[in-house]
Amino acid sequence: MKKGLLIGIFVLAISNLRAQMLQSFVHQGEFGFSVGAAHYFGDLNTFTSIKRPKLAAGAFFRKQFGDYLGVRLSANYAQLGYSDVYSPSPLERRRNLSFNTDIWEIGIAGDFNFFRFNPEFPEYIFTPYVTMGVSIFSYDPYTYFNNQKYFLRDIGTEGQGSPLYPNLQKYGTTAISIPFGVGVKYSLNPKLNVFAELTYRFTNTDFLDDVSGVYAPNAYPSLEADGVTFTPFGLLQDRSYETSNGVNYFTAGAQRGNSKKADSFVTLQFGLSFNLSSYRCPDR
Repeated sequence: MKKGLLIGIFVLAISNLRAQMLQSFVHQGEFGFSVGAAHYFGDLNTFTSIKRPKLAAGAFFRKQFGDYLGVRLSANYAQLGYSDVYSPSPLERRRNLSFNTDIWEIGIAGDFNFFRFNPEFPEYIFTPYVTMGVSIFSYDPYTYFNNQKYFLRDIGTEGQGSPLYPNLQKYGTTAISIPFGVGVKYSLNPKLNVFAELTYRFTNTDFLDDVSGVYAPNAYPSLEADGVTFTPFGLLQDRSYETSNGVNYFTAGAQRGNSKKADSFVTLQFGLSFNLSSYRCPDR
């Protein structure tokens, strides 16, 4: 009887000590860096194929509020690009458009840990998590022709800025996105974590790829020499001539993209983060 009572008191004392230690070490947050891949989805990738992953990298600071909730400030860079040559659709391959763009993004997000995360204690060094927020990013699509780089927004490939289409204004170079992601993190020691995160971004622009509306071949007068159009607009607004024996396959008003659906992109990144912890006296 006495022995059982002593064991009970001992277990209770250990549990109480453990609870006080958990109160003592506070996980304040993290800062870290990541690198991985990005991929685009939109008018040049209507089959949501993953054939052209490109570089992505980022940095962040997370402020932790308790063991489960945190708020993150982040900065990210991503390269996006795609081409109709990868499409299984014969019509899209004939369209023959392509683009690349650099994404520079800053954002704020809320993070939720599914498990208690406190890297000072071995039983709390792993958790899956979800994240959701809002960001602003810059982009400026470009393509190459004869090894020369052309920024497509300046050209107005769908008639933007042409006096013949006064209602079509050139799109901006900044947009908003809603990032939604899932990830896992694991603490190697009280100071250092590793993590992996997959984040999909819904955007409010349909011009990441410079493709949205219809063809407007008459938007700008074309200069010709020996019957060959050589202005950037004439060369780049409709590149089907490269797949149709030198003849433009599409006419004015023909569908060039789907203006009813915005573009999006996803990143998969792996990184390291450094814990910020503090000590406080436990409650009496």
